[in-house]
Amino acid sequence: MAGRIVAGVDGSPPSMAAVEWAAADARRRSLDLRLVHVCEPWAGDAGTAEYCAGMLESAADRVRGLFPGMEVGTEILPGPVVHDLVRGSAEADSLVLGSRGRGGFAGMVLGSTSLALAGHAACPVVVVREAATLRHGRIVVGFDGRRSPAAMEYALKQARAQDAELLVLYAWRPPILSSYASAYSTFGESFEEHSRDAAQKVVPWRDGNPDVRIVDEQVCDHPVAALRNASSAADLVVVSSRGLGEFASTMLGSVSHGVLHHAACPVAVVPPGGDSPASG
Repeated sequence: MAGRIVAGVDGSPPSMAAVEWAAADARRRSLDLRLVHVCEPWAGDAGTAEYCAGMLESAADRVRGLFPGMEVGTEILPGPVVHDLVRGSAEADSLVLGSRGRGGFAGMVLGSTSLALAGHAACPVVVVREAATLRHGRIVVGFDGRRSPAAMEYALKQARAQDAELLVLYAWRPPILSSYASAYSTFGESFEEHSRDAAQKVVPWRDGNPDVRIVDEQVCDHPVAALRNASSAADLVVVSSRGLGEFASTMLGSVSHGVLHHAACPVAVVPPGGDSPASG
């Protein structure tokens, strides 16, 4: 990943919350910050260019007010939104967006634009609903033990930068069985077996990152519900854009989609990466 955080600006309150989150993250991790606004081809009214430039400069001024001395780059892109931002994501550390917007970012999270970005961007996409008013000191990552390494890597970076605890959360749902008696007799053993396996797979990450306090939890619940509940006491929830098993999704599937809809804190959707079991 390149050393630049890109934040989408459209003038809406969630967009400004995203800008503030991106600026704080850039400062914590010593990365460059670029604010971008996508001016769609249909938005050709007189004065549009001046309006867009003023919007970006206002957002940049907000960052400079919060973090004096921070250098902020700005850029107006011609659109369409998804095409430009997906293309730019290949050169970014992360892309940060507001949960809902107007203009070039209309319909974020609940619409097709955000789902396309979270499902296809080459870098993590962080979706911010509103400015944080309380710090919990905890990052939560959804973990399936198989295709979560890139999400774990990003969650570790965030936990380290924020001096926060990392909660590795594994959620297990029992398979649907034809008989209530069969389900009752095998449920306990299956959950214990899956929980032990999930806990064991966290050990290499804990051993490889002694500077981060890593705790793990296994719950019997739907993954979306488990992550939604955990988000109420977290500063960030991290999920993989694709997964297998309990956190399974195809492109941006039901778990990532559901967490984006329901989490109470910012959500980072991370594309699959390598297969490293731990990060130093």
